[in-house]
Amino acid sequence: MSAGTVVLVGTVLFAAGCSTGGTGLKDGGPAHTETVSRSNQPTGDGASEPAAPDHSPAASTGTSKRVDPVALLKADPKVSAAVKRDLKPCTGKEYPIDVSYGKVTGNTVVDIVVNVLSCADAMGRGSYVYRADGGKYENVFADEQPPVYAEIDRGELVLNKPVYGKNDALAYPSGEDVITFRWNGERFTEQDRVHTDYSNVVDGGSPPAPAVSPKS
Repeated sequence: MSAGTVVLVGTVLFAAGCSTGGTGLKDGGPAHTETVSRSNQPTGDGASEPAAPDHSPAASTGTSKRVDPVALLKADPKVSAAVKRDLKPCTGKEYPIDVSYGKVTGNTVVDIVVNVLSCADAMGRGSYVYRADGGKYENVFADEQPPVYAEIDRGELVLNKPVYGKNDALAYPSGEDVITFRWNGERFTEQDRVHTDYSNVVDGGSPPAPAVSPKS
């Protein structure tokens, strides 16, 4: 097993979440699931352990095959120790992880995009792309510079990175960088970068009323 390769394990259940907004139609799904709950298979002695790699036709024909993203991240040497250390359930068994399945590396099998969020404010802490290779998944992209959120947009990888000023509230960043990456057969290369400065009119406010000329 190579340093960036981890074993395909388990299944996950998804809880619906709120979308943060994208740049177009997405190939992957479901996107922006608020949390992920681990689902392990019971063993004969009543304990639980991750399922073995799946070599079924679904795993080799491009059909969406659900994996356990928590096990995937924890077994991945490319994921930082800080992210692994803080990878804990927010409530019960619900982890702050969003998972998307879709074609982004030109593979015949769907790729997996995993976003790790913070429990307190859902801030994107790390984004990762896993490419299927037989019964295993290889980490082919990682960004651990928060805030960051990755998604699949029409076959391309799009990173959304809010930009905060010194006095910005968490809900109202000053702007955003949207970075588009494309797979070149071996790795992702940056194709486009768009920076947007947001209006400082926030929280339902309205711009100042136009000045009214005094009556003559």
